[in-house]
Amino acid sequence: MEKHGTTALLFGVHMHQPVDNFDEAVERAVESCYAPFFATMRKYPEFRFALHCSGWLLQKIKNEYSDLFDDMLSLSREGSVELLTAGFYEPVLSSIPSSDRIAQIRKLSRSVTENFAQQPEGLWLTERVWELGLIHDIVKAGVKYAIVDDYHFIAAGFDKESLNGFFMSEEGGEKIALFPISQALRYTIPFKPAESAIEAIKACGKGGGAAVNFDDAEKFGMWPGTNEWVHRKGWLKSFVESVLEDEEIQTRHYREYLSKNRAKGVAYLPSVSYYEMGEWSLEADDTLALERLRAQMGEERFEHEGIKFLKGGIWKNFFVKYDESNRLHKRMLECSAKGIDTPEYQDRLHRLQTNDVFWHGVFGGLYLPNLRDNAYRYLIECENMRYGGSSAVESADTDLNGYEEVKWVGEDVIARFDSRYGGQLVEFCDRKKLFNFQNVLTRRKEAYHEKIFESATEEWETKPEEEGISTIHSAAHRAGEAIREALVYDWYIKNSFIDHISDHTLDVRTLRGCSFKELSDFANQPFETDMKKSSVIFERRGGIYDYRKFDTVLKKRYDFIKNGFDFSIEIESESPHIYEYGIEMNLHFANLEDVVLEKRPIGTCTYHELRSFEIVDGYTGRVLRFETDHFFSLLSTELQTVSQSEEGYELMTQGITIMVVLPFSKKLSISGSLKVLDV
Repeated sequence: MEKHGTTALLFGVHMHQPVDNFDEAVERAVESCYAPFFATMRKYPEFRFALHCSGWLLQKIKNEYSDLFDDMLSLSREGSVELLTAGFYEPVLSSIPSSDRIAQIRKLSRSVTENFAQQPEGLWLTERVWELGLIHDIVKAGVKYAIVDDYHFIAAGFDKESLNGFFMSEEGGEKIALFPISQALRYTIPFKPAESAIEAIKACGKGGGAAVNFDDAEKFGMWPGTNEWVHRKGWLKSFVESVLEDEEIQTRHYREYLSKNRAKGVAYLPSVSYYEMGEWSLEADDTLALERLRAQMGEERFEHEGIKFLKGGIWKNFFVKYDESNRLHKRMLECSAKGIDTPEYQDRLHRLQTNDVFWHGVFGGLYLPNLRDNAYRYLIECENMRYGGSSAVESADTDLNGYEEVKWVGEDVIARFDSRYGGQLVEFCDRKKLFNFQNVLTRRKEAYHEKIFESATEEWETKPEEEGISTIHSAAHRAGEAIREALVYDWYIKNSFIDHISDHTLDVRTLRGCSFKELSDFANQPFETDMKKSSVIFERRGGIYDYRKFDTVLKKRYDFIKNGFDFSIEIESESPHIYEYGIEMNLHFANLEDVVLEKRPIGTCTYHELRSFEIVDGYTGRVLRFETDHFFSLLSTELQTVSQSEEGYELMTQGITIMVVLPFSKKLSISGSLKVLDV
């Protein structure tokens, strides 16, 4: 037991980079954050702390940054650092199947043992996403304790003041110790002066308890302003020396504290992550409503009592909020359920489970095309191993949206069509180049967009600087005109082969702004499905809504070929008027600067009197060829989203929106093909 009046400081850092992140991003993290942090800590071997490093990043550091790895290894040998485990590729454990949880945790534990001669007993809970059902699997994987947030306990009804130690929990008789991270310390370290951090530590652990702090290592040099503050101005050195000089604080390893102290009681935690994650997982209007309720309550009342009852959503809401996240997640589950028990397959599956791509908050996450490209590469590799050179046509409600998706696995491509959304193309994967050309993101309203609109009109006051620096949760950012102009929201999901019936308002400007007049109900409504051996028919009996409803039938047929598909579209309407029919496609490319449409750089433009077009992609070395038996006009414009990151607001190109447009009255019959070819 700790002596009365002595605080046990349980200090830990968590290091992670998305799997196969850009080399320059990892190098920046190492140079600005990881290397100077461990170089400083090596000077103070008597300072005990904990470390979790995700498996892919650990391998990267060992293979490419030997000086940094030597510092980490030296601290382990000297007994300074305790290594924790987690999923090897940093998945949110509650989002992956039980067998994968256990396999990923055991894989990282083996890696820690092989590299540092330690057997991890503790678990870093990725994004602190907790569900009671995790206990059985993490205990089975050899874990004795896990790190969560104090908010997990507060949401369960605990008082913040009592959370200065560990609690026991169980599920079905399997027991686990849980350490609650102090929010007060998360927001103080390293953002306030070292003296303030010391005071906060003592306040957390008063009466002989523990001050629990375990947070992102990136705060110590990679977040905006932190490199200057933490390293160049000496915050870390001052903090460590102040802790070591203070006789009222003793640094401890978590496993040491667990073995020498009693639990503070039993706790059963709800399905929850940290408070901010609950805000981010809500729909934008609900997030704004939550913020208003908190403001009406007042910050003091919220901190003392409201935080127990005023809650956001759960992490899995991201699968509800973003169709693109849900599709990728459910495809991952499909690959896990129908996978192959080989090391190579399991490695690609586990890479696919990396958490970053499935959500979005203050970090880019799902909004970052390179993360989605990586995830789809692992997915396609899994599919290639599953199917080999064979072809298949399958139908299942994989996305759990109540309607079947049809999957075509050809020799060169994998194409999926969703009957919930108009029989539209929702996945178009090149099996040879491991690239999904349908990997786009719909433009949606996000709660932080309100701050962008406000920044255009409000007067910004210059406030006196307080001691310390801002966290990314409190930093204010202004948005430029280009950012504000790009705030356009789509009323339908940006798939391909979306059917539009419009009028003279349809042009490249209204296509970009999603503001053309839509006269039919085919763009975002379900179609009936009729499966054939090597084809599928989607049909909807809908309407054209002019000055009244005119019954209209639209039928689409896809015939599968090895490198794409042939299609035929038939429309028959009671309306006697002339309309513009548009086939919208939203296509993704790794770099639009390497893409050519009809021998011109791709961008915002209009073409006339075409019967085919080619998009040449320099990145993959492939050509997408579209052709029909009708002449058509072609509209093209960039598809851009506005997101936020720790650096501020970002304008991100997600792909290109193109629309094939041709007139029709009463009846239209069109046929053609979409193929992937070599350059």
